[in-house]
Amino acid sequence: MSSRGLRIARAMEFTIQEINNRTDLLPGITLGYQIHDSCSAVSMAVKVAFQFANGMEPFYNDTDSCSKSAAAAIPALVGESTSTLSISMARMLGLFGIPQVSHYATCACLSDKRQYPAFLRTAPSDHHQAAALARMVKHFGWTWIGAVRSDTDYGNYGMAAFLKAAQEEGICVEYSESYYRTQPRSKLERVANVIRRSTARVIVAFIQTGDMFFLLQELATRPPPPLQWVGSEGWIIDPDLLRFNMCAGAIGFGIPRSVIPGFREFLLDLSPAQALKSPLLTEFWESSFSCSLKGSSGGARECDGSEDIRALQNSYTDTSQLRITNMVYKATYAIAHAIHGVICNDTQCDKSAKFTPWQV
Repeated sequence: MSSRGLRIARAMEFTIQEINNRTDLLPGITLGYQIHDSCSAVSMAVKVAFQFANGMEPFYNDTDSCSKSAAAAIPALVGESTSTLSISMARMLGLFGIPQVSHYATCACLSDKRQYPAFLRTAPSDHHQAAALARMVKHFGWTWIGAVRSDTDYGNYGMAAFLKAAQEEGICVEYSESYYRTQPRSKLERVANVIRRSTARVIVAFIQTGDMFFLLQELATRPPPPLQWVGSEGWIIDPDLLRFNMCAGAIGFGIPRSVIPGFREFLLDLSPAQALKSPLLTEFWESSFSCSLKGSSGGARECDGSEDIRALQNSYTDTSQLRITNMVYKATYAIAHAIHGVICNDTQCDKSAKFTPWQV
């Protein structure tokens, strides 16, 4: 269970509650939602996308009529966090004209409306980040660098754009290596050894947090000479990587911090009874307090009500740097305003209005 991921998911829940309490946006209309965990797997993301397009029924409809399922199709969805999962979903959702608003998929490839006609996002494209990173490297006079990337759509497209921009800026690249966390350890060791043997003391890393963690962990076994890291937003804003001393002084571009009034209190307003209503919240509660809400977690003690969520110190309760969370907030509002524009006029909404997802 990712505490950070749960906080980001609950940001949509908070935003929908806020919208439903407003009188100037979708007056008289109550928005509903479903939250699914993709488990960072393409297969799971595609499965969920098919359920959305098919009316969110997790089973095959073998009745004579498909009208019930067809009527239940969603008008829009928020997600996914990563570019690869967003690409896999967007290819399918685009066929049905279902708008997908991602809060953190930044691959420049997703801007191609011929391939992804229904994809939108609240995070900026990596096209801009790659050019900015190249200019920043040139600004500091670093003309001999190394480069590492995630072996994913995010890393490969992002690094390709950076290398092109770097060449235009007159920057020389000693090496460009890729790695993904599920690849053999030998690949990770090879990338680490390339970094150790290189003469470049500046490394541009267009890499995701998980891959960066394993790379830094491997480098820490035999630390190279001091390095200047230049990072993409995929890891540069992650506080969990500060444990590695070699990251000291790393620079890069990140999504700005924001404040969402009322969000922290919403997160902390969680009781055992409320947690039991959701499998995700039940798992979070039980893993956070090492107890069982149902008395069935393999020997774990039963939660007795003394658990204090306000005393927790993890990514769920930390609202000091709401970056991606704010992108979810904006994505949810974007969908609400789009629906409002379809079924509402200045003062009221037509509750019986029929519309297609493509109209949104």
